Amino acid sequence: MKRILKQRVLITIVATVVATACGLLTAYLLGRTIALRLTARGLAPDAAREIAESDLFASDAHAVLDAMKASRYPFCSEEDMGLLRNLLYHSYLLKDVGRIRDNKIACSATLAHEHLPGSELPNPVSIGTDGVKVYRDFPGFRLPNVLIVVLQDGDSYVVLNLRVNNLRESSPVHFTTTVIGPAQYQRVVRAGGPEQTSWAQLTRDGDFRIGETLYSTRCSSLKINNICITASLSVSEALQANRGELKVLVLLGGLTGALFGLMLSIFYRRNRSLDHQLLRAIRKDKLQVVYQQIVSLASGRIVGAEALARWTDEEGSAVGPDIFVKIAEEHGFVGSITRLVVRHVLRDFAATLRVLPDFRLSINVAAADLADPGFLPMLEQALKQAEVPAKSLIIEITESSTARHEMAIASILRLHQRGHSIHIDDFGTGYSSLSYLHDLAVDAIKIDRTFTRTIGTEAVTAGILPQILAMAESLNLLVIVEGIETSQQAEYFAAEAQPIFGQGWLFGRAVTVDAFHSLLAEEEIRAQAETTEHEPEYPVCIAP
Repeated sequence: MKRILKQRVLITIVATVVATACGLLTAYLLGRTIALRLTARGLAPDAAREIAESDLFASDAHAVLDAMKASRYPFCSEEDMGLLRNLLYHSYLLKDVGRIRDNKIACSATLAHEHLPGSELPNPVSIGTDGVKVYRDFPGFRLPNVLIVVLQDGDSYVVLNLRVNNLRESSPVHFTTTVIGPAQYQRVVRAGGPEQTSWAQLTRDGDFRIGETLYSTRCSSLKINNICITASLSVSEALQANRGELKVLVLLGGLTGALFGLMLSIFYRRNRSLDHQLLRAIRKDKLQVVYQQIVSLASGRIVGAEALARWTDEEGSAVGPDIFVKIAEEHGFVGSITRLVVRHVLRDFAATLRVLPDFRLSINVAAADLADPGFLPMLEQALKQAEVPAKSLIIEITESSTARHEMAIASILRLHQRGHSIHIDDFGTGYSSLSYLHDLAVDAIKIDRTFTRTIGTEAVTAGILPQILAMAESLNLLVIVEGIETSQQAEYFAAEAQPIFGQGWLFGRAVTVDAFHSLLAEEEIRAQAETTEHEPEYPVCIAP
């Protein structure tokens, strides 16, 4: 039992640890998948918002450029400068507007003439299909960590502050802006994320993943805004951004796994409990039925046998009938054991009982069987199919089965009516007092081994044996003595004038059906070689 207990504790610990680990791993993988899916879905709105913002800048910038191109004022005149300042004042997206001549800034709405840069303009990073030039590096407008974009249309320019670092400081998402223009000016204007994408992926709406990075590209639908924006985020950044939710999910997964492990171990222990194991053994016909000989103490000849159920549990440990029969009684399926024993007995001894009409087999019947309305029909049907008379099968009931007197008397009466003999098993240890033993109308009593062991001792109960034998003789009851282990015990009962049968290790332990048939064959050979006195037979059942 200690080994089984240790094994079950170990199984509980292992099951809980394994289930917890599985729960943690499953939760992490699930959380990772959910985090990446949510991130992938969130990149598209991020790219769309950037494009929408870009469209606002483009619309405002082109509107201002168109207004500047339509000016009728002299180039950089006071009136022209007033127009530029008015356009800049009414625009909240532009930082400066001005004129260009000879590839230099000629005048600016925000810079005084003496502060104008004298250097020539750099080469544009891109030229749109409408001829508008795009600059990233523009003289006079260089600020650290700020992306300044300048658009030039003819002799007019506008300065845009996209405020990338200001607007997206708290976001881990990277943005890549791609300008679509003539072949020689198709390029990436700014890239904040890993540059692993192809030109097709940067200039076409869509969501995709390359390696460990997620991408989403959205392109402007405005003709004046020939750009696409790609939002990107690495897997590690996505998990880092969702680390709080991921930790909670992993924790819940671990707790769920631990709970599942405990439930699994409880189910395993319940499934491995003796009552469940016994039920499975009965259903699979795994109980063994062995037979212990009953002999005449006068001659030592075998006159019958008691069928005894034996069971070895799934751990390989033998479980005594006093334990598993009690378990079956407590859980209400002891009748299944009785039916199994009946099947085995008739299968093993049907032919023998037909050839030896005086040979008797005893089976033990529980109180629940006596109260079961299906027991007698089952027994009658089994005997009919085996072609065995009812008198060949003795029904043994314990004294405790007779506690409900009326039920016991009625059940014994029905069994007698069908031809069975009734024996009281373990007599002297239960409820059957001498005063109502006659009312039960049984055919024999089996003296319990506790009385047999008192023979030759000074035990108080030793003096009860003569009274039991005298009572049995007066009631014309056959006596069967259990637990005979010594010759002294056998000789004590053999000296009695009344016929007494014995059962115990002195004559042999319970054996398999094949071994028992071998015993019968050996005895038949001895019987043919010897001349013996007439042996007492099992009495026919008392008439109801």
